Amino acid sequence: MAIADPYANFSFLVEIDGIVRAGFHEVSGVDSSIDVIEHQEGNDTVTRKYPGRVKYSNIVLRWGLADDTDLYQWHQQWVTGDPAAKRKTGSIVLQDRRGKTELARWNFTNAWPCRYTAPSLNAEGNDIAIETLELAHEGVERA
Repeated sequence: MAIADPYANFSFLVEIDGIVRAGFHEVSGVDSSIDVIEHQEGNDTVTRKYPGRVKYSNIVLRWGLADDTDLYQWHQQWVTGDPAAKRKTGSIVLQDRRGKTELARWNFTNAWPCRYTAPSLNAEGNDIAIETLELAHEGVERA
């Protein structure tokens, strides 16, 4: 049996209920953790460890500023208290090096944009202007 090479991390896209973007600079925060509850009974010298609450980090999306404002407008709905603001389901899709074949997928549920950050601007810089959107959500799993 041959051992497969690990996947590269640069070819990916994000799908959020009808919004599909491949031009992201970075996606981070796709993780989960379980609180550890320690308990000691009576004179037992061993501390038992039990699983507690499951927690998910916020997913952070970073992309180069362009004319597309779909994600910003979604955040603005929440900022203004628009009753049409909806939680969304989405996926982070890792593709092969050519961007043709899906290699892995992480699905997240009940997401809403809890933070937006405009690009840092510098008259002496030559970097791409990067927007950031942070998504609070209620679960992520690798499909």
